[in-house]
Amino acid sequence: MILTADYHTHTPYSHGKNTVLENAEAAKEKGLKAIGITDHGFSHLAFGLRRKKVPDLIRDCREAEEKTGVKVLVGMESNIRGISGLTDIQPKDYDDFDLFIAGKHVLISYETFSDFRSYFLGNLFEDKFKKGKNPPRKLVEYNTKAYIAAIKNNPVDIISHLGYLCPCNVKEVAKCAGDYGTYIELNSKKTHLSDEELAEVCDTGVRFVIDSDAHSKERVGDFASVKEQIDRVGVPSERIDNIDGRMPSFRFERFKNGG
Repeated sequence: MILTADYHTHTPYSHGKNTVLENAEAAKEKGLKAIGITDHGFSHLAFGLRRKKVPDLIRDCREAEEKTGVKVLVGMESNIRGISGLTDIQPKDYDDFDLFIAGKHVLISYETFSDFRSYFLGNLFEDKFKKGKNPPRKLVEYNTKAYIAAIKNNPVDIISHLGYLCPCNVKEVAKCAGDYGTYIELNSKKTHLSDEELAEVCDTGVRFVIDSDAHSKERVGDFASVKEQIDRVGVPSERIDNIDGRMPSFRFERFKNGG
């Protein structure tokens, strides 16, 4: 199994250590054909990409692609901000971005106070005090609905680290992702799916991408930990679209092209 592209990496535009060019150079050294620069979304209170920096990000990505020959996608790990599925990337932003990742994070600006109470307080309590064991049914339902609404209401390419600090019905989310052409990420930085959950997700027929979630150039293209899980669970390699020379067909690009 050889990685073709790494679509989830961070730079100092959020809280990564290395520049866009350094990440692209690392991708080239590892034989990758493409890399996504996907810093945290605008609503992240601590590490979010600032709107005024978007032109600089675009320039850096285009220059890095020209210098390295690696396809460098201007992306964002957009925050899912509430049960409505609202994300940081809105139609007014579409022309600025090539890649649309969406995920759940804790320290963000929520759409409503109800979302703050349900997600921030509910999930934080579960993680810190119950360690994710037997989460309340209402919390699981809330998280599941937020994921599904984000997929249905936005042309999301990839759901990042599904279920991380966010207990949900992973099978229902994966079914929806498969129906809408959104990939489920297998994240090599965060343990976000148990073996049993990954098997359930796999049973839905959804397609996957493997990503490093690199916050430093050394980790670009690193997928060793998730490969071990893939082998244990028996995820078919033909269902992973960024390995062995294959490249994904992304929903966001099709949407912008009228497809």
